[in-house]
Amino acid sequence: MTATRLAEPPVQDAVEPPRSSSAALNRTLAVVITGSVMSVLDMTIVHVALRSLAEELDAPLTTVQWTATAYTLALAAVVPTAAWALGRFGAKRTYLTALALFTLGSLLAACAWDVGSLIAYRAVQGLGGGLLAPVGMAMVMRTADRARLGRAMALLGLPVLVGPVAGPVLGGWLLDTASWHWIFLVNLPVGAVALFLAAKLLRPDRPRPAAPAPARLDVPGLLLLSPGLALLLHGLSRGGELGDPTAPGALVPALVGAVLVAVFVRRALTSDDPLIDLRLLRHRTFAAGAGTLALFTGGYFGSMLLAPMYWQQGRGLSATAAGLLGAPAGLAVGAAMQIASRRVDEVAPRHLIRFGIALGAVGMALTALQTGTEGVPTWRVVGAAMLMGVGAGTTLMPTMTTATRDLPQDRLAAASTVLSINSQVWASVGTALMSLLLGSCGTTPAGFRITYAVAAVLLALALVPASFLPSRRP
Repeated sequence: MTATRLAEPPVQDAVEPPRSSSAALNRTLAVVITGSVMSVLDMTIVHVALRSLAEELDAPLTTVQWTATAYTLALAAVVPTAAWALGRFGAKRTYLTALALFTLGSLLAACAWDVGSLIAYRAVQGLGGGLLAPVGMAMVMRTADRARLGRAMALLGLPVLVGPVAGPVLGGWLLDTASWHWIFLVNLPVGAVALFLAAKLLRPDRPRPAAPAPARLDVPGLLLLSPGLALLLHGLSRGGELGDPTAPGALVPALVGAVLVAVFVRRALTSDDPLIDLRLLRHRTFAAGAGTLALFTGGYFGSMLLAPMYWQQGRGLSATAAGLLGAPAGLAVGAAMQIASRRVDEVAPRHLIRFGIALGAVGMALTALQTGTEGVPTWRVVGAAMLMGVGAGTTLMPTMTTATRDLPQDRLAAASTVLSINSQVWASVGTALMSLLLGSCGTTPAGFRITYAVAAVLLALALVPASFLPSRRP
């Protein structure tokens, strides 16, 4: 069996009637958007809540940060199985399982009695969250025809509009007026709606007469990649927390993880049935898109931890105020993403995406200047963040659309898995780097100026791989 068959489902896919069916696409988008809203809301709310959790649970902030780290490690462990799970169990069952795990983890986290139990239950959430993004993206890409892929991905980006706007505001309000338990309980109604929609709208899996036998799980590959990613991300996160990437507690797991990932890469390039088909990177457009996303994701998502710290520690504002001041940037991201994701079906992707990268880098550089200046008016900081958000919205989803547009249908699940792992790893690299810089420089204007400036450089470097994206209209 060839490597490309790993992602080919052995059953009539739950979301794959004729690709021209707009009804099927609308059903799939309704399910995936609802599930994505839940996971994005959770991520943005927890970022705002770390400081409050440390106070409420009477635990050091470095320990409470493990609530985010545990989620990331569990996510890293399960993401590599997404393509195999799609092929083995079908889209509907895999997505329902992911939703159930995430919702159950949210309920358990809300019932946590100390920081240790909260960390454990966040890992349960991560097991579900790790499958939601790649499986949801694969379902949408399979259902949308090539001419409508950009529009479909634009709708898939709606949670990016809702999450960063509503998450910090809702999280800050819940923390200030209720209790930390509600930052997890708020997921339950959304999870229930998502489960209901998935059960009703996704078609039941039916055997496909000419289907090949289900691909077997690449257990050696899984035993290399999942622990490798988890150790690598743990080492990077730990280095950021300690402010010293050479500390044994950070360096050793990062090096061991990097070695395991390297061994997996070598094996995947020679195996007939790898866990993830890395031969996709031989496709020029896909490789250019992955490289662009790696650098842009590292700079942009790595910088997301800075704004709440700037407003709360640098300016002495409440969590609610910090969330409200972050809302305009979230609106800018979502609005730009809706426009750009539709335009990418009609214009040269290279020019559109490079414009977005340049805009994002300029916005990040202006944010460095504003946060690095004492007594700067609030509107100037918010305005710079909004410009950065427009650049991010013009870059992220159009790059994903362009990277996968020309791939064969049976490789879309593997492609979505590769992009999910790529984004997760580089977001963690960026977060660790920003934590390290800010920890070394302190939460002073000079510290924020240096940290945001490094993020701007990472964004600007994304212009290099973006130069290899197609320069002609689709």
